[in-house]
Formats: sequence, C-alpha cells, structure tokens
Amino acid sequence: VNFWHDHFNVTASDYDAGPVYVSYQRDVLRPQAFGNFRVMLEEVAKSTSMLYYLDNASNTRAGPNENFARELLELHTLGAEHYLGFMDPFQVPPDAEDPSYPAGYTDIDVYETASAFTGWSVKNGHWQYPAENDGNFVYRQAWHDAGPKFLLGRMFYPEQPALKDGRDVLDRLASHPGVARFICKKIIRRFVSDTPDPALVTSAATIFRQNWRAANQIELTLRHILTSTAFAQTWGAKSRRPFEAVAAAMRALGSDWTLNVGTAKSDEFAWRMGFTGHAPYDWPAPNGYPDTQQAWSGSSSYAMTWKILNWLTETSDNAVPLAPILATTRAQVPSWTATKLVDFWCQRVLGYAPTAARRQTLIAFMAQNGDPASYVITDTNTWAATDLKRHYNQERLRSMVSLILMSPEFLSR
Repeated sequence: VNFWHDHFNVTASDYDAGPVYVSYQRDVLRPQAFGNFRVMLEEVAKSTSMLYYLDNASNTRAGPNENFARELLELHTLGAEHYLGFMDPFQVPPDAEDPSYPAGYTDIDVYETASAFTGWSVKNGHWQYPAENDGNFVYRQAWHDAGPKFLLGRMFYPEQPALKDGRDVLDRLASHPGVARFICKKIIRRFVSDTPDPALVTSAATIFRQNWRAANQIELTLRHILTSTAFAQTWGAKSRRPFEAVAAAMRALGSDWTLNVGTAKSDEFAWRMGFTGHAPYDWPAPNGYPDTQQAWSGSSSYAMTWKILNWLTETSDNAVPLAPILATTRAQVPSWTATKLVDFWCQRVLGYAPTAARRQTLIAFMAQNGDPASYVITDTNTWAATDLKRHYNQERLRSMVSLILMSPEFLSR
C-alpha cells in the first residue's frame, strides 16, 4: 500500500486534496494493492483527492489543464524514461517488444490525453451545477472535448460515449509493454535492490502484461518477484527509509501505540518525523518519496532518524513506556548478564547476531567494568557510589537497545 501511495502520490496536507485523503487511502489504493493495475488507474483518475491534487477537476474543453495527463504518462504509467519530447507523433518508433505500441510518448500525447479526460470532475457546488455538492466523482459531458484524438499511436474517434475517451487511454496504457517494464522496475527497486536486475524486470513485466486484465495481476507479479533467485540473493541490499525504520523498531520492541500513547505524544511523534524528511504522506511533489539509499544518506536524515529511534526507547506517556523494554527483558531474560542481554536483544531486533566486532562493542557498553559473562546486572536505576557496575542499569539497557536500532544491520533490509 505504501508503494502505491508513493507511486500515485497525493500530499495529505494539500488544501483541497487533504480533507478526503482518508477515502483515497482506504477506498482507492488499499483495495487494489494486490489487485489490478488497470482498475487502480481508473479509481485513481476518478478519486476526489487526485482530481483536486492534479487539477483535473477543472479540466474542461474551454480551459484544458494538462497536469493530470502529464503525470499519468510521466509518473503513473510510462515513466519519464519513455518521454520523447516535442516531436511528430507519427514519427515515433515502435516499441521493440510489441510494434503495435509506440516506443514512448510525446508532448502531443500529453495534450491529447488531457483532452480525453476533460469533464472528469467533482460534484463541488460549481456555479453551473450548484445542486451537485457531495464531493463525489462526476462526468460532465458538457465539459468534454468530444473531437477526434490521436495518441499513443492510435486514433480515437469523435463523439464517443461518456467516459470512453479516458477509459480507452487507460486501456492503452495498462496493456503497453513499456508500462509493464516501468512498473515492474519500480516494484523491484522497492523490494529487491536499488539497481534492479534487468532479467528480473523482463520476466516480471511479462507476468504483469500477460495478466493485465486479471483481478490479481499485481499479486501474481509480486509473487514472481518475491520468489525469484534475485530476491533471495540480495538480502540486505535495501536501506530502510526513516519511517520504515521507526515502524520496524515499534514492531521489534512490541510497542502498542494505540493503547499507550495519548494525543500529546502522537503530536510529538508526527513533529519529530518531520525532521527526518519522511513524515507519512507529506511529500510535496507528485512523484512520491524517493526509494533509493542515496536519497536518504544525508547526515541530517540519519541523525534525525537516530534521534527518534532513541526517543522511542526512552519515552513514556502517562508512565507507560512507548517501548516496553524493561517488561520484555524481565519476562524473558532471567539472569541479566551483559552477554545474555545483548544476545537476546540482537536476536529480538535483528533476528540474528551482528558482526563479532559490533556484538563485542555492545557487550562492553552493557558490562561497563563487570565480567560480561558472569556478573549479574541488577534491575535497578539508582545511583550506587560504591559499585560502579550498578549505575543506572535500566537506563543503560534502554541505551543498548537504542544502539542496536541505530546499527547498520537494523537500518538495512
């Protein structure tokens, strides 16, 4: 679902699109996350959030607006890699895989696509239709450019039935071999590697295109990708983006945000996420949050992510910790030696032991000047001036878990 949010990005804080954003997430993207791309395309095109966000709500034959049309081609389907600029559409070469489709799209295709979607709008109390004001999709025939159109290598005849121009465009795109390659490359970049394996892109695109009318098209494509040899052999090749790292930390630590956190902490969490550059659904451009390690490798992004991970291990709300580190340790580690604590939490958070050097660093931090294998660390957080091994042990335990969360092992996936 998050992948499709980035692919069909709408900014949740947008003045017009934001108020109906919940419907966009719940009723448009989530139902088709494993479903059919063609169905999703039309649901996105008809969604109130997208109609406002990319201005198609005001796209009429008297005042055409190409914003949605351009992003439909550039971001949602063919991708900028298939953009051929301003050239004669009759001179566009055929696609190497299927000559019945053009190898790319031109600016003329954008203009013609915009014409095909004139009249796709919203019941928003427009002065011409003041009684229609419930916020739902509406097709206004009077606003539609019913003339002939030539786009993506095909003639669209004039005076077609309601919605048919737009739906024909979506059919043409959903069945296009270039769209299959573009979508599959993005999915593979998301789940496998920043540099998608060309052979996997090709085989996944074949599955995607062969099933472009199937109700479970996306599921079939994902299954092919996630059971591939390339996926199995590229473990750890992706880095977690800030919000993904925080969500993974919550799962690993057993945080129950819905039960433990009040409004104040929820607001603080959202405020802190903003500093990482990855506040949920808040990317301001229509291309969605980037999905490569390089985009998130700046010192500010790392530092702010580390700060919020550390905050998660230390913070309580109404005396209830956001991460029940002490309760979990008490329940599952009967004897608190540094070695046992580190091994337990590495297994819990990472699922495996980190490198020997990293493990020893964590053990030394937890043991202080005690023997890591035999000295039993007391479950206390009081100052004991006569025993340097017992200073704020609970706090040190939380800090040790925080260090695991900030490790390269945890921040990769």
